[in-house]
Parts: sequence; structure tokens; C-alpha cells
Amino acid sequence: MDLGIKGKRALICASSKGLGLGCAEALAEAGVDLVMNARGAADLETAAERIRQDYGVEVTTIAADIATDEGQKLVLEAAGQIDILVNNAGGPPPGMWSDWDREDFIKALDANMLAPIAMIKALVPAMMDRGWGRVVNITSQSVRAPIGVLGLSNSARTGLTGYVAGTSRQVAGKGVTINNLLPGIHATDRADALDGGVVKQKGITLEEARTERASTIPAGRYGTRHEFGAACAFLCSQHAGFIVGQNLLLDGGATNITM
Repeated sequence: MDLGIKGKRALICASSKGLGLGCAEALAEAGVDLVMNARGAADLETAAERIRQDYGVEVTTIAADIATDEGQKLVLEAAGQIDILVNNAGGPPPGMWSDWDREDFIKALDANMLAPIAMIKALVPAMMDRGWGRVVNITSQSVRAPIGVLGLSNSARTGLTGYVAGTSRQVAGKGVTINNLLPGIHATDRADALDGGVVKQKGITLEEARTERASTIPAGRYGTRHEFGAACAFLCSQHAGFIVGQNLLLDGGATNITM
């Protein structure tokens, strides 16, 4: 399928690895020029150069922490005109409800709610002026079914979901769509970190922890960054203009809900 976005320009936050990289690769395959952001310059440059070689698109890299005001300023100054925004940031650490203080919640809100909102506010007005734009926020399956040990993530990401629910319907008439992708467990560093916690808690091997978690997923496996990226690219395509303010689960059926 021709996604109809060749020649567009996309900013993908936290895209040196994992799900952000999957989105960058899928958009590059569709002919989209990229602005890639991540905190680590070395991994970012490696990923960008591979995409340049594989897909022949223009790739600009900006090493910065998108969760900070300074990082957002650096990214926005270097990005230029953006047609597609993919918001992404690493999730806060797991723990118990009694572990977290105010500062822990502030950090989670900055990374997983306030930073995406700041990027939306900075870039969507120009998209509206041009009559076309796409925003995809990478959040979590936990906004539909909270995960006990991820209370910081549950809180911050659900706040972003509420913001998108209203905002997306205010901008859709100008040709701009905003939607959320809700990943379950994918084969990424984040999954390794979560599985590592199970290893310490239960005294089992990493492979045993992965097998145990995979058994709870109806698909029987972890997702891949490539299939996640393909879903993102479709939401960014010319075919997705009637999809507004939605929360798309990509979790292999793990979230057991009806609606």
C-alpha cells in the first residue's frame, strides 16, 4: 500500500532504539525524511546512518533529553517544518505504590505527559495552517488496564490520554489527526528491564522470565518493533485522516477488555 506520505518530514522522539526506532524505520520506508532524537548520541548516529543507507531518506539527528525544556528547545530549533510528530519517551521505573514521592511523579509527568503536550503545542498550529498533519503518541497498554507495579506510568500516560481525547477533536477539522499507540510487551530494552525485575523478585533466569510473560499473551510471543512501526506509519498515512483521538492496542491480545 502506498501510504501517500513520501516527501513529508517527521520528528520521532526517543528513536535510537526500540519502538521509536521501529517507527522511524517504517516512516523512512514510506519515503519520509526524518528528524531523529534521543539522549545518547552514539546510538542515535548509528541508527540514523543505517536508515540513510537502507532507505535513502534525509535524516537529521538531535541528541537531547526531550523530557526537559532545554531538550525540547534544541529539538524544535533544529527540526524545521514538521508534518508528522511521533511522541515517545522511556517509561518510569516500576515499583510499589508506597515507593514513590512527589518528585518521582513530577519526573514521570515531565517525560510521559508534559513533554508530549509541549511538542504538540509547538508543532500542531503550523500543521493546522498547512491543512495536514499527523501526531502519534506512544503510550502504554496500561492506560486501558492499569498495571500495578507501573503506577507512575499509569498516572502520567493516562493524563496524556485525557489531553489527547479533547485536543484531537479540536484540531481534526484542520486536517490534523492525533492518536495514541498502546504497546504491550515488545522485544525492547524496556521489556528487558521489566523482565530483569522479575528475575530479581523470583530468583529465576531471564529466559524463564520471558517465557513466563509470553505465556500470558494470547499471541504467545513478544511484539517486534517492526510491526509496531508499521502500525505507526499507517496512522501517519493519507489513509488515516478519519481516525481521530483513538487508542490502538498493540499487545498481542494481552489486555482482556471488551471495549
